[in-house]
Amino acid sequence: MAVKAPVFSFGKLLDVDVSLGPEMKSTGEVLGVNGDFSTALYKALLAAGTQFPRQGTVLATIADRDKEEALPVIEGLVELGYKVCATRGTASFLQSRGIQVEAVNKVGEGGETIVDLIKANRINLVINTISRGKEPERDGFKIRRSAVEHGIPCLTSMDTAWVMLEVLYGIQEGEVPDLIPLQNYLDKREKKLPELG
Repeated sequence: MAVKAPVFSFGKLLDVDVSLGPEMKSTGEVLGVNGDFSTALYKALLAAGTQFPRQGTVLATIADRDKEEALPVIEGLVELGYKVCATRGTASFLQSRGIQVEAVNKVGEGGETIVDLIKANRINLVINTISRGKEPERDGFKIRRSAVEHGIPCLTSMDTAWVMLEVLYGIQEGEVPDLIPLQNYLDKREKKLPELG
């Protein structure tokens, strides 16, 4: 399997949302190749500059329509040893399903907010599904911008979060993806192919 991932210069572009849309143009592309889709995507994201933490705190801000789908992903991250903090609506949903989670303030709620936690390096991974709009004044926009400015991986799609969970499980079990340059991939593959004839 081969997965091509775009590379964007979000760190250099101020006031631009990191969630993808049809109008966006990448500044480059990278390729992840592996025997299965999950690891190929993981390798592509690594090559694009996304570093996924093996431990730490996950910030979950999940749109209502995605909460049920997000539940097993969050449960899996907790099982892997991650702590979870979430906005009040998401925290309430997760707590009602038996997950220990710390509720945190949105930007407009005063006190220590989500963005303060990100700036203080107390968040290691953000899962933020988009609820409404991409305007700079919205909380989701501020969360995603703050994450990218501080080098924190930010997932806006539950499909991608599922894949990352699968790979993180594999890594915990000792399955470390081999990262080799593309020019060496063909040599390695040819050595494994049986001779025809």
